[in-house]
Amino acid sequence: MKLVGYLLKKMIPLFIGAVLFFALVLNLVDLFMNLTTYLQNGSSWHDIGVVMLNYIPKTIWYAVPVAILFSSSYTLSNMYANNELEALFASGVSLFKFTAPALILSIILSIALFAFENGVVVQTYEKKMKLQNHLLQKFESDNNNNVIVISENGKIIYNAARYYEETKRLQNLYVIFRDENKNLISVIHSDLAIWDFDAGHWRLQNTLEYKRDESGRFSTASFDSTLEEKLTESYEIFRKNIVDVQSVSAKEAKIYIEHLRKAGLPFGQQLSEYYKKFAFPFIVFIVVFLSIGLTGKTKKNVLLISLASCISASVLFYVMHMVTMVFAKHGYITPFAGAWSPVILFTIASIILLKYSRT
Repeated sequence: MKLVGYLLKKMIPLFIGAVLFFALVLNLVDLFMNLTTYLQNGSSWHDIGVVMLNYIPKTIWYAVPVAILFSSSYTLSNMYANNELEALFASGVSLFKFTAPALILSIILSIALFAFENGVVVQTYEKKMKLQNHLLQKFESDNNNNVIVISENGKIIYNAARYYEETKRLQNLYVIFRDENKNLISVIHSDLAIWDFDAGHWRLQNTLEYKRDESGRFSTASFDSTLEEKLTESYEIFRKNIVDVQSVSAKEAKIYIEHLRKAGLPFGQQLSEYYKKFAFPFIVFIVVFLSIGLTGKTKKNVLLISLASCISASVLFYVMHMVTMVFAKHGYITPFAGAWSPVILFTIASIILLKYSRT
């Protein structure tokens, strides 16, 4: 237990200090990138301060993996440079046994990082982005392309080429009508649909109806205008409503992905981001494992080497994660592989490094 306390006593203060340092750097970088625009738009210092305050949890979330890598790498390398590990090995204690408490701590931190991101970071980052976009005068259009909306438990399906928010119109609209058993009844095509606020449904123009006859074939038929009364799905549903999976909780992301799946829309990228929510926190475990494997590589310039190794390993992991996520987005690999393969590969690399480390 004394060895456990000794190791953690050296690591934890360094870890806390590194988290505060890296979080401060990230917050200041974000501030300086937008400061000129803030001042040009006449933003108050209070609002700028609120943006920075809401960004703190996100910066901590980013800083934890780098900070734990630096603290563990520097602590172990410094102990090796001071021959403390030599005395430890001579007493019969292996490197893995000595550092096992740090690995256990990293697993606990990984789980805590996921809970922190899911319960705190998501909410504060959303507030930060809303206020920041307002201060920067960035406004997104609610117009939408290739809109598919399922209504009446799947009995009515809308498919519009484009939705215009300013005029509340749908261009090149197809409406599919199905019965209780989801059998196709008819298909309506309209060049233009306009939302009628008074009637509470869509008004169709230049309409053509394809209806199934008794033989099961489809043929054109005169449009029954009373069908417009069934098109009551509000214009608000057709607005651009793309959910950024990274900016919502895991529960909300799962609901959104299920919605995309039911609507028949592509969801590979969103599913990859969903898996990433669970995979990314384990970078804390990986970097600690990696720093253990790198122990004993040098006795000189311990601080410099520790900083260089933690930055290099972090950048390499982030780049690999970006690459695998892009592959998953385009369907070259599965969403699960896109999120978890860097974690698995770095774990294997850490095991190999540990095997060839001095123990």
